Amino acid sequence: MNIWQYQPKPGTPLYKVVENYLRDQINGGELSPGDLIPSEPQLAERLNVSGGTVKKAIENLVHENLLYRHQGKGTYVSRIDFNNSLFKFFTYGNPSGNPVRIHKETPTRELRQGSEKICQRLNVPTHTELLYIERIGYRDDKPVLIEKCWWIADMVRGLEKEEVHIPDLLYAVVVDQFNLPIIRSEESLTAEAANLSTSKVLEVEPGAPLVVLHRTTYSRDNTPVEFRITRGRPDSFSYRTEIR
Repeated sequence: MNIWQYQPKPGTPLYKVVENYLRDQINGGELSPGDLIPSEPQLAERLNVSGGTVKKAIENLVHENLLYRHQGKGTYVSRIDFNNSLFKFFTYGNPSGNPVRIHKETPTRELRQGSEKICQRLNVPTHTELLYIERIGYRDDKPVLIEKCWWIADMVRGLEKEEVHIPDLLYAVVVDQFNLPIIRSEESLTAEAANLSTSKVLEVEPGAPLVVLHRTTYSRDNTPVEFRITRGRPDSFSYRTEIR
């Protein structure tokens, strides 16, 4: 990360220093809507302030709707016009089922012709052009899950470009830049043994058990727009949901 050049005026409250740091990160594009901001201990160490000071600054920015705090999972860059229902699509936790902070990176994104199985899930003809996105989720720098997502390319045209930032919360950029509302999802949970490639990424033995989540995501008019398969380590990853 670039060195922060801000020089606060003498007498500036420390919580304002933290607020200004985060504003600069957002306004400068270092943090985008949907991105997970550094943890409170990380910010406290980076800016040489107390945890209470960081907490107060974040609470002020949450009150302004610039940030959104998801209990147990961290704080995300929000938008005043974001519908916070976006954040209901967090279904991961630690092995005991409690919410957990997971940072995601995107090593792969490319346009592909969809297979028969994937296209059936998305209710489009076989070989329709899809955007494939592969993401790795980290908990405390430890890889704990792999997401493989297929989107109908025409609905997110341009997201395949490397210059378009994909935040931790993928749905944020879909709503923000592609005006594609995310309305609901259908999910099923299974288990399988890790193959060789997955075992290398998740640092488990081949054949080790994995939690597997299949998700179909819908937009307007009950239109499926994304099919996703998430594979996670059962020793550091769990799935939780709420039925109302």
